[in-house]
Amino acid sequence: MSGSITPYDTAAGRRYRVRYRKPDKSQTDKRGFRTKKAAELFLASVTVSKARGEYLDPALARVTVGQLYDTWIIGKKSLKPSAFAQLPIAWRLHVEPKWGTREVGGILPSEVRTWVTELTQEKPDGTKGRSATVALRALGVLAGVLDVAVDDRRIARNPARGMKNLPRKPKRKAGRVYLTHDQVHTLAAESARPELVLTLAYTGLRWGEAAALRVRSVNLLRQRLHVEENAVQVDGVIHVGTPKTWQIRSVPFPKFIAPLLERASRGKGPDDLLFGDGTNHLRPPRFGNGWFEGAVSRVQARDDQFPRITAHDLRHTAASLAIAAGANVKALQRMLGHESAAITLDVYADLFDDDLSAVSANLETAARAQSVGKSWAALLA
Repeated sequence: MSGSITPYDTAAGRRYRVRYRKPDKSQTDKRGFRTKKAAELFLASVTVSKARGEYLDPALARVTVGQLYDTWIIGKKSLKPSAFAQLPIAWRLHVEPKWGTREVGGILPSEVRTWVTELTQEKPDGTKGRSATVALRALGVLAGVLDVAVDDRRIARNPARGMKNLPRKPKRKAGRVYLTHDQVHTLAAESARPELVLTLAYTGLRWGEAAALRVRSVNLLRQRLHVEENAVQVDGVIHVGTPKTWQIRSVPFPKFIAPLLERASRGKGPDDLLFGDGTNHLRPPRFGNGWFEGAVSRVQARDDQFPRITAHDLRHTAASLAIAAGANVKALQRMLGHESAAITLDVYADLFDDDLSAVSANLETAARAQSVGKSWAALLA
């Protein structure tokens, strides 16, 4: 066994020190073993880990979470601006105060689990706990920083990964609003931007995708919109990048929208923005006194059954109208730019449930059209 064990005396009694060489041949030691047996077991574990190529230098685990944060956050700069913006906030408010000065080698899974639980619990002074979304984002930041420690072979495993019984984000399907065709056209007629309202309601584009459309994005002959950019507002600044899930796609639009899109293109060059003045990206409608909410309020003044909606609800309306028109889940996925059909099914499961209920009625109608149902009824009589 490569290494040595020597005793030494302290005020608290005899202790043992283990000296050994690291894989780079430099010598190091570890003190404080109460028994020679414990020292021998440690030396044996070091010898085996070096032979297997699994040795971790204890000195490297003394780096703090705060020291690794900068390395981790730089690697996240490729995220969409709206996603990236939340990470430094979570670090500053929740992660750094608790873990910033802690050495990565001394963090236990049980400590992390307790911290996440405490984040969501009401404080003794009556302050409400944080939401599951906030707690999980903070945990994700800590876990990401500790992933750097694992990758650098500072620690063997990440104490913030594999947590069980984590807070659950509430599902937001309840209360979703879907407009009918008539309601969409009523809202568009009342709006200062009817071409934009109809585009959102019949294509399902995200606001940022619609705001980033350029004149060259419109193919009036094929009735297609080429979606390749996304304009997102973060802290008052517009950031232009690829669509949310990097899904550059071609989205169909109904023929009746074509004249409105043609009018929106007049006097503009191919690279000018389709909606607005052609130069500045339209910002999301302001809450309370924006043009969109103003149109909704005016419609509601005449029709008390008209729901209160946001511009983003028009994306859900587009999904509803497409399914009612016979779109299958794969077609809807491509239209909406979801990463997978599974996501589309999860988001709009309620709509597909209604669609499934109509299947039996449609089969009945088709069978009766060919007198098949009547034949079986006669046979069973």
